[in-house]
Amino acid sequence: MPPKANPFTNIAGVTPCPGGWLVLPARLAGVTVVAEEAFVLPTLLDVLDHRPRFDFAGLNAPMGWNEGPVRQFRQCDELAREMVGWPRMVGVPPVPSRAALNAPTPDDARRLEPWLTRDDFRRFRWYREAERDIQPFHQRSWFSANPDLSFVVMNADQPLSTSPFHEDGVVERIELIRQRLPGVDEVVSRTPPQGAGLHHMLQAAAMLWTGRRASGRAVSRLPLDPDWDEAGMRMELVR
Repeated sequence: MPPKANPFTNIAGVTPCPGGWLVLPARLAGVTVVAEEAFVLPTLLDVLDHRPRFDFAGLNAPMGWNEGPVRQFRQCDELAREMVGWPRMVGVPPVPSRAALNAPTPDDARRLEPWLTRDDFRRFRWYREAERDIQPFHQRSWFSANPDLSFVVMNADQPLSTSPFHEDGVVERIELIRQRLPGVDEVVSRTPPQGAGLHHMLQAAAMLWTGRRASGRAVSRLPLDPDWDEAGMRMELVR
């Protein structure tokens, strides 16, 4: 007798956090999303190899890298910054080239790309994992996204002016989560797992929203005709 098909679709939102990677998993049955307890895994490889595997996931990490310095922002990042608008466009940072990412020292990286800041270098830890561990086949079920861009989509394509680090911004984002993903707001409002904070929970929920849209083939790509890097990865963001 053949095994019964899984009645659920496993989806997730994943974002970097001090403890590694915060995962907000959920089961999707029809149009109903049932979020489960969030957890932190130490490496991106642990996330990609997680069992049960995720059928669709939004990931707050780049996919697709320039080999060397070209310009500060990839085309997909420029388009995302335009949609996010001021002041939250700062939440769409530049993505370094492979040459800068793998430079021996920050000074060497800055000589290649003078626009890199201390905040950018703090992200290198997670960027290096993404560049090393994500392969072209992952792009069939893992979708590179940005939390600020996802919240714009959740807000009917209207940019948010509040900061996720301020109380009014937290309230606004939790309300958007409640409207778009009923019940997930309650999970997001719980005490975050060790190694993550409320800000990361909000980001993971935005990534879960994007994973939900991807499961229904409802995402749109930035740009529509993306560039491909030398490893065969599309340089894109989805929304």
